Amino acid sequence: MTIARKSPTVRRRRLGAELRDRRERAGLSLEAVAERLECSQSKISRIETGHTSVNVRDVRDLLTIFGAAEAEILELTDLARDARQKAWWHPYSQVLSSAYVGLEAEASRVRTYEQQVVPGLLQTEAYARAMMGTLPRQNEDEISRRIRVRMKRQSLLDEGESFELWVVLDESAVSRPVGGDEVMRKQIERLLSAAERPNVTIQLLPFEIGAHAGMDGTFAILDFPEPGDQSVVFAENATGGLFIEKRDELARYLTLFENIHRTALGPEQSAARLRKLVEEPLWRSRQRGTTST
Repeated sequence: MTIARKSPTVRRRRLGAELRDRRERAGLSLEAVAERLECSQSKISRIETGHTSVNVRDVRDLLTIFGAAEAEILELTDLARDARQKAWWHPYSQVLSSAYVGLEAEASRVRTYEQQVVPGLLQTEAYARAMMGTLPRQNEDEISRRIRVRMKRQSLLDEGESFELWVVLDESAVSRPVGGDEVMRKQIERLLSAAERPNVTIQLLPFEIGAHAGMDGTFAILDFPEPGDQSVVFAENATGGLFIEKRDELARYLTLFENIHRTALGPEQSAARLRKLVEEPLWRSRQRGTTST
């Protein structure tokens, strides 16, 4: 099952950046534009950051204020129409906690560091169900809908050269038997299978390295094929996550990922460690050790 790669989320973000660029070139402040459009400054700010959709009429009015040429107005009003289209995940919007899926759908590359869980793009259905079953206030219908979205997202891996996934996975994420022994074995086998794809790189960050640069938390860096679409960092937390787009902060995360992946085992060593975990799960050896004491 494939998914449509066009993302209204990305188009909103692109449109906002274009509008901000034209406002700044026109030498106009948020306050001045809001006054002329007879709206709040916060509305203009949300449009420029892509946090809210904007209708075609407002885009035309904004560009007229900025003194844009008619060709630019036509181009960006078309973009505004695209940005208001419903995405494939719209029917599941009530059970999605962030705009991450919208950005991921059009990304050309995702580089991610995960501390505790296998990334959603690599999860088996059984593992995903076991994970979601631990969340508070989740009924069976919500869990099933979340799983459908997660499984559908995984078709990105079938995009070949147009989508690349690079995962650095802390060894703790594959050392805890989520869902029990059989579910976890199948999940590790899924990681091994995914690692054979030419567009997927999986590295393990082993326990023996001790302290490392990524101990502050999980994050993902998303890159996009269009030159005008700046990369974005998604730093996950218990309430969903935070999108980071400022250039200096983005640069720090790029350096952080570089440090983490250089510290981790290489792809071949990582695969060997995963195969060993399938045969001799760490959780099993610890159970034997607990029994003997």
